[in-house]
Amino acid sequence: MYYWLGAFLVFFAAFCFALKGIFIKLAFRYDIDSISLLTLRMVFSLPIYLFIAWRLAAREQNVKLSLREWGWVSILGIMGYYVASFFNFEAFNYITASLERILLFIYPTFVLLINAFFRQKPVSKLQLLALGLTYSGILLAFFENIDSAQQTNLFLGAFWVICSGLAYSLFLVGGDKIIPQVGPQKFTTYALIAATVPVMIHCFIANRFQIWHYPSEVYWIGITMAILVTVLPTFAIAEGIKRVGSGNASIIASIGPIFTIFLATYILDENISLPQILGTLLVLLGVFLIGWKGKK
Repeated sequence: MYYWLGAFLVFFAAFCFALKGIFIKLAFRYDIDSISLLTLRMVFSLPIYLFIAWRLAAREQNVKLSLREWGWVSILGIMGYYVASFFNFEAFNYITASLERILLFIYPTFVLLINAFFRQKPVSKLQLLALGLTYSGILLAFFENIDSAQQTNLFLGAFWVICSGLAYSLFLVGGDKIIPQVGPQKFTTYALIAATVPVMIHCFIANRFQIWHYPSEVYWIGITMAILVTVLPTFAIAEGIKRVGSGNASIIASIGPIFTIFLATYILDENISLPQILGTLLVLLGVFLIGWKGKK
């Protein structure tokens, strides 16, 4: 039950994160740039995290973080919620939401390689099979879109997605070690607060924090992203990693492209092809194999 609750939380987070591309594409219709939209997302979510931080600090059993733990939480927060997010937002300027979500799931490879080479964690045959199926689906969808008119710059968009995946994988691996020490709620709260600082600095350098002149639709999108794509899934993924580990969490979360493809088809009118459908089925099969391993 412990494992399956963690798997469900990762699954829920994957669905919420799958909505991110839809909201970003909708916001980009109003000519907002990547860092301004990311700043709105963080600004609207910051009061919630500050309130949670205050509640956590008020608990009688609250354990204060050491200076070293503060440092790691801040570094990982900046890596996962600023660096990875900004690269990810940039990719949406060049590729569709459905393709971005498929390409992003190259990061389980990075997670397993980092764990294997730097933490001596063995990679099981079942994990290798699941990854093989998952990335066969990713490649199938990628090559289908090489000549697609829907992509503004396929390879530049793919580059930003890969950079985002690498940064996010470092966040996951680091979180796998520090989350059990400080707790998932405290880790997520302080990591998001830490990431807000460089986001705001970046926004100030880029446009002097001129983010309040957009249509009201942009701010409704920002508020929705803050709650549904930031607050809820970040706590869910942190608790999920604690229960199933970063390797399994990254692969379970690879069901995300399935959600995004169908949402992008119905909401953004993006075309879905047979290779993309076959690719999503391969991803889903890989996720099933990981779940079957956990059940055993």
